[in-house]
Amino acid sequence: MNNKFIFFLFLYLPSFAQNFTATEIAAWKKQAQQITIIRDQWGIAHVYGKTDADAVFGLLYAQCEDDFKRVENNYLEKLGRLSELNGEAGIYEDLLNRINLDSAGAKTDYLKSPAWLKKLLQAYADGINYYIYKNPTDPPAILKRFQPWFPLLWTDGSIGAISLGGLTTNDLKKFYASADREALAVAPIPAESSRDLVINKNKEPYEDPLPSGSNGFAISGKKTSSGNAILYINPHVTFYFRPEIQMQSQEGLNAYGAVTWGQFFIYQGFNPYCGWMHTSSAVDVADVYEETIVKKNNKLYYQYNGELRLLTRKTITVRFKKGDQQESKSFQIYFTHHGPVMGEKDGKWLTVKANNRNLNGLIQSWLRTKAKGLEDFKKNMGFLQNTSNNTVFADNKGNIAYWHGNFIPKRDPKYNWEKPVDGSTSATEWKGLHTIDQSVHLYNPASGWIQNCNSTPFTAAGPASPDKKNYPTYMAPDGENFRGINAVRVLERVPVFDIDKVIEAGYDRYLSAFPILIPALVKAYDSQSADSNYQSLREPIEILRKWDYYSAEQSVATTLAIEWGQKIITAMMRSEEDFEDLDQVDRTKRFAEKASPKTLLDPLVATIKELNTRFSGWKIGWGEINRYQRLTGNVNEKFDDNAPSLPVGMAASTWGSLPSYVSRNMYGTKKRYGFNGNSFICAVEFGKKIKAKSLLAGGVNSQPSNKHFGDQAEMYTKGIFKEVLFYKEDVLKNAERTYHPGQ
Repeated sequence: MNNKFIFFLFLYLPSFAQNFTATEIAAWKKQAQQITIIRDQWGIAHVYGKTDADAVFGLLYAQCEDDFKRVENNYLEKLGRLSELNGEAGIYEDLLNRINLDSAGAKTDYLKSPAWLKKLLQAYADGINYYIYKNPTDPPAILKRFQPWFPLLWTDGSIGAISLGGLTTNDLKKFYASADREALAVAPIPAESSRDLVINKNKEPYEDPLPSGSNGFAISGKKTSSGNAILYINPHVTFYFRPEIQMQSQEGLNAYGAVTWGQFFIYQGFNPYCGWMHTSSAVDVADVYEETIVKKNNKLYYQYNGELRLLTRKTITVRFKKGDQQESKSFQIYFTHHGPVMGEKDGKWLTVKANNRNLNGLIQSWLRTKAKGLEDFKKNMGFLQNTSNNTVFADNKGNIAYWHGNFIPKRDPKYNWEKPVDGSTSATEWKGLHTIDQSVHLYNPASGWIQNCNSTPFTAAGPASPDKKNYPTYMAPDGENFRGINAVRVLERVPVFDIDKVIEAGYDRYLSAFPILIPALVKAYDSQSADSNYQSLREPIEILRKWDYYSAEQSVATTLAIEWGQKIITAMMRSEEDFEDLDQVDRTKRFAEKASPKTLLDPLVATIKELNTRFSGWKIGWGEINRYQRLTGNVNEKFDDNAPSLPVGMAASTWGSLPSYVSRNMYGTKKRYGFNGNSFICAVEFGKKIKAKSLLAGGVNSQPSNKHFGDQAEMYTKGIFKEVLFYKEDVLKNAERTYHPGQ
């Protein structure tokens, strides 16, 4: 190190050190000596501490070493402060988070947390702050100090667990962008008047969404060659969003799996006794209420049980970056006892009742990592505070289980809870929570396997699945999707599993949407083959006619099908009066049956023209245009056709592929680059000793200069898994670096 750099570093340190006291720094250094981090040959951090708090401190320090930008970014989002970094375009996204993830409530929950949890929360903040202190060359963009109450903004672990009953940021913006909402309040309604429940049907056009969700499989010991249960963990999220890590203490903690950057517990993973996989749930956990607003004596009220109640208000100020300066915009937010006003429709103000953060939710998230089997895990589920997840489970006694949702309010079934309900009557209030035994669940089904792919629970175990008629609609509104269909297909056909066969099943690339769509396309062409407008389709149609519906690197049919599919998906998924309740699969079938030849063929003509323009020829293998590339490690990655990349044979889960790989033409590129889908993937077998294999998208470190930035990239594209090092003796044999935080 040269003297100039030492001098610079000396000058630089105080600007960050001044945020921390000498007492704090001394305490962090002392605690760090009780913690050991061992990096294995893949750079995976195995964190060992004397106490649970030590393990949390080391976990967060290691996360920051790997990707501090994402740790900070996630909390800027939850705090509603991303606009301070990214600019005013995100003001209403920040406002939404500020309204629904109340910082004052998080601070109050911290103060009333049990002592053991306060220790963990303090260790969370200390681990990050110690990293900030020790690494002045990797400074925070906004958050100069992390607070121990931050995790109480984000309590169930999912990627963005804010439930709004179907309302969106656009609804919020339309409502609060007005300079004076009170001037737009409806006229007084006489107290004696009444109105029937009005169900407003959403007629907004369908837009191609980002495919999201996850896959979870559990195989009973009765269906495995070893007699041990196997769990398959396959979240589909933005790449690099869930790193792989292990945390262990002398207080009974030993958990391995995926964390979400900045959280202090293993979100999807396993311990020596059992494992848990969460998939995003469509269970109705938040409801929208239509509020009748009355303006009286220059004050705003809402009607409730024949009376007028005063609307409450709260001023929220959102700061945002504009040029080199920070500016701010203030909003007056309205509330009824149901929750915040989030929109307006047909003269009614719309409020949302939800449970978007909860102290017991965070307790549940932590304690689940210490569960010792099915009965223990069921007790954990009894907290009933996991608001956004389904859970697939397996343990070392051969048990498998599934819970569809967890936090499920009881409601009067005479109302349609998929639509806004009348907020002026107590008849629409929640009536407590359903117990886990009242929810849709499975324990050791006769099929010997369980799957959930963000799909209906009523096909989760084949013929042994729960019966739909036994449950209210709001408890399982999820429809079927093409991943769910594919999962049932692959799990039914294997008589006996081992860990490699489970991985093979999880990487099945059959695109189950296209056996519905391609025959309709071929039929349309056959009926119009004499039309000169479709002469260019003769050879492409023959390729598609012979296709086996598997995506593959060399497959021209895959290229044609997916590029064409993206052009028809808006029409395919649109809502219609007689079909609005159809799920993805039934809407696709309806489209294939009803679409005119022109509707099917013209998009294929356009696809051929576009491919010819982009690549000087349409006959191009999927892997030639579907690529994996990681250049910068930034939260918002950049892509470049002229830079190295790898071919990928996987496809988006939209079309039924179990390993999801979502790619698009990014920033004007000709090729498609992946950015979402398979992230952390793991198969774990629960015997006398844990046996597990895992894989990450690219690598665990975000720095391009680090050897673990892309050391798993080629393995990822081909589905080649590495051995998980769960036991310390194995970690030591494969240790690349051993150190205390701060060294």
